[in-house]
Amino acid sequence: MRTKDVTAFLRPPLVSIVRESWRKRKRKPHVEPARRCRSFWKFLPLSYLKRRRQLPPPPSLPAARGSNTAPEPALCGGAVQGEARAGGTGAAPAGGTMAVVGFDLGSQSCYIAVARAGGIETVANEFSDRCTPSVVSFGSKNRAIGVSAKNQQITHANNTVSNFKRFHGRAFNDPFIQKEKESLSYDLVPMKNGGVGIKVLYMGEEHFFSVEQITAMLLTKLKETAETNLKKPVTDCVISVPSFFTDAERRSVLDAAQIVGLNCLRLMNDMTAVALNYGIYKQDLPAPEEKPRIVVFVDMGHSAFQVSACAFNKGKLKVLGTAFDPFLGGRNFDEKLVDHFCVEIKAKYKLDPKSKIRALLRLYQECEKLKKLMSSNSTDIPLNIECFMNDRDVAGKMNRSQFEELCAELLQRIEGPLHSLMEQTQFKVEDVNAVEIVGGATRIPAVKEKIAKFFGKDVSTTLNADEAVARGCALQCAILSPAFKVREFSVTDAVPFPISLMWNTEADDTEGVHEVFSRNHAAPFSKVLTFYRKGPFELEAFYSDPNGVPYPETKIGRYIVQNVAAQKDGERSKVKVKVRVNTHGIFSVSTASMVEQVKAEENEDLSVETEVVIVNQRPPENSDDKNIQQDNNEAGTQSQVQTDGQPTPQSPPSPEPSSEENKIPDAKKTNEKKSDQPPEAKKPKIKVKNVELPIEANLVWQLGKDLLNMYIKTEGKMIMQDKLEKERNDAKNAVEEYVYEFRDKLSGPYQKFVCEEDLQKFSAFLTEIEDWLYEDGEDQAKQVYIDKLDDLKKLGTPIEMRYQEAEERPRVLEELGHKLQHYAKIAGEYRDKDEKYIHIDESEMIEVEKCVKEMMEWMSNVMNAQAKMSLDQDPVVRASEIKAKLKELHSVCEPIVLQPKPNVDSPKEENPLNGPSLHTNEGMEEDKNNAEIHQQNGDCHPNDKNTTSMDLD
Repeated sequence: MRTKDVTAFLRPPLVSIVRESWRKRKRKPHVEPARRCRSFWKFLPLSYLKRRRQLPPPPSLPAARGSNTAPEPALCGGAVQGEARAGGTGAAPAGGTMAVVGFDLGSQSCYIAVARAGGIETVANEFSDRCTPSVVSFGSKNRAIGVSAKNQQITHANNTVSNFKRFHGRAFNDPFIQKEKESLSYDLVPMKNGGVGIKVLYMGEEHFFSVEQITAMLLTKLKETAETNLKKPVTDCVISVPSFFTDAERRSVLDAAQIVGLNCLRLMNDMTAVALNYGIYKQDLPAPEEKPRIVVFVDMGHSAFQVSACAFNKGKLKVLGTAFDPFLGGRNFDEKLVDHFCVEIKAKYKLDPKSKIRALLRLYQECEKLKKLMSSNSTDIPLNIECFMNDRDVAGKMNRSQFEELCAELLQRIEGPLHSLMEQTQFKVEDVNAVEIVGGATRIPAVKEKIAKFFGKDVSTTLNADEAVARGCALQCAILSPAFKVREFSVTDAVPFPISLMWNTEADDTEGVHEVFSRNHAAPFSKVLTFYRKGPFELEAFYSDPNGVPYPETKIGRYIVQNVAAQKDGERSKVKVKVRVNTHGIFSVSTASMVEQVKAEENEDLSVETEVVIVNQRPPENSDDKNIQQDNNEAGTQSQVQTDGQPTPQSPPSPEPSSEENKIPDAKKTNEKKSDQPPEAKKPKIKVKNVELPIEANLVWQLGKDLLNMYIKTEGKMIMQDKLEKERNDAKNAVEEYVYEFRDKLSGPYQKFVCEEDLQKFSAFLTEIEDWLYEDGEDQAKQVYIDKLDDLKKLGTPIEMRYQEAEERPRVLEELGHKLQHYAKIAGEYRDKDEKYIHIDESEMIEVEKCVKEMMEWMSNVMNAQAKMSLDQDPVVRASEIKAKLKELHSVCEPIVLQPKPNVDSPKEENPLNGPSLHTNEGMEEDKNNAEIHQQNGDCHPNDKNTTSMDLD
């Protein structure tokens, strides 16, 4: 039996011991709760020792942080070493209420991974499926999301929304949107802000929802699923996005998370999440000072193809480069099959599937199944669809070789991103140590062969192709969460597109341009640019390579630095602007500050000049300050580059920026720059002050606060409506269930407990309610169903009560009879002067006899009365009354018959010279027992004069 099987039957501390020994053998770490005992005895707390004789509680899901219950099987063998513990980030809140969740938002389906019990696991939805379709369907009363929405996709095609992930951050007139619009079953409309709107019929009215709202609805479902599994609220999370998403698309996803009340700790690139899930478990990674292990990750999902090269060292992951084809995925292979069979069906059956959306959706579903079957079978696979169109069945077939020939063009496109990646990183295929593939479409044999042929080695499938991204997101969330201690593992991502800044000079005849972040530059990262200005100025951020960005708009945003003024002497002010690519991969001009020179008091310390340069910065110990001198005399810009919490400020695969930025200034150059400043004689009289400046940001895509708040309120109303509709359906189902269940029991166990007249009446009423449910009662308010159920229970509850009483009453009466016999026997033994009860006072025993006699008379009367009643009549006495009598009997008699026998001194103790004691061994044992009873009750004490110490052995 494996460890994960054994630990299910052990108590929590013993589970920890077994798990710890197994970890030392398997050496597979991972996430551990923040509180962990470090020695054997700490595994056995005092509370456990006190309760060790009690039965263990029933098994349940571990909810609290630091729980020692059995972990998720895949990680239960992890042995976390001492150096791995150093990655802890604080303690969890009381009760372990913080949840750690990762969401993989896919174009076709979603996955949820959580961290609990020392491991990462992918949770299932209400249908026991770990895959939740990215589908939202709208009805006349509520919304259906996930599996239930997928089931309605064909019957409610116009109101079922799918494949909407790529609509984020795009305008309605975007060429991509216009092209996608033609193949969708639902309608797209422009919103007031120019974005993409989705037109649906919801609750009998026409509604227009933005793509942020649709994604928020999907996140609502994922959040509920996670909360159901974790048994606690979910707020903090990490959400995955494709690595090629631009700033506008990323901000749109963040807005969707905010609508549903999620605090997204990080938007994580898909490939970075996969790399984290791969590397954090590896025990054989090279040391930090050694040559890194190069691993290429290839992901072909439903709608996109992504590749990335990563360098792994012990405790460190660095993304070296990324490449992608945003329009190559599994659905493109499906479209090839659909187009092929549309032509075949049109020629063979004279039917046009593209003329009816329902027929086309059915063909898409069948072609997707056919594609999966051909991945595991090389023989001919049939395609059969019943009642396809005009009540006609259609059939076809295809084999793998035909499929590969049909998709030859798509297979050729696989090599493009792979070549691009190798050019970016300047690697040869021999430099790649391993190739890992994930994503559903990589299961196609031809795709695997293309990737393997390019790298000249077999591809590896050690990661779960569907769940790798979600598990990586959950790991990142655990790293960012204070509730878990995670093995120390740094993640350095890469900027997918080069980003430049442009500004107008004060002469207004020239423009300054500088590429602040090159392609594959390390991220997150901050840089500080220095400007010399007499007034407010504007910066414009844009993508330097428009052809390499799969987005029509190259601009990121315009940033106006306000409140800039000249110095008192009329000279230009020195303005430091901090630009940053944050953890979400979003560019921003985060802060701006103006350096002012003011007169200082005579007794004031002026040693603040050196602090101004590094204000608001936190460079690490190993970071180097690098200066970039712009060739623009009018702008007079000078950039200081500092890392922001990243151990590797530059990415090796970007040679052009590194050759420019890696120039470390020497002391002479620094002195030359200082010579441009005011003379040294003025320093004792001038104080330098840093003034924060406001920045006005005009972004390409950003939901306004008012619009966002409206979306939040709308989502809250829809959640409440879904809840009310669920309660209404539950009330209706309760009525229907009661009708069918009671009808079956009336012809079974309940038949003897209802008279023929009532049976006919009740059966007719059940039939009436059943007919009402499927006619007028099909769509009624919740209270109507509750009232109908109450009417049914008025007739059904007495029958049910008689049955239950008939089952329970004989057992309770038998128990009462046994007790009465017991106490009557004790009273008889007392009358016979039995030594066991001779110490009881006679008045007390009379009270026992009286109580027993009265109870016997009562029991005899009710039994005789009940014997005269038929089963279809209400009982004379109920089991609850008999239990009350039993309790009364126990309260009166038990204290009397169990009172302790008083201690009597033995003759040997009174007169030790008269000879040996006349007590037998039996009597001595009885005295010993009595002495023990008195000792427990505090009636005797070793120092008492009337008590002697006896050795009864």
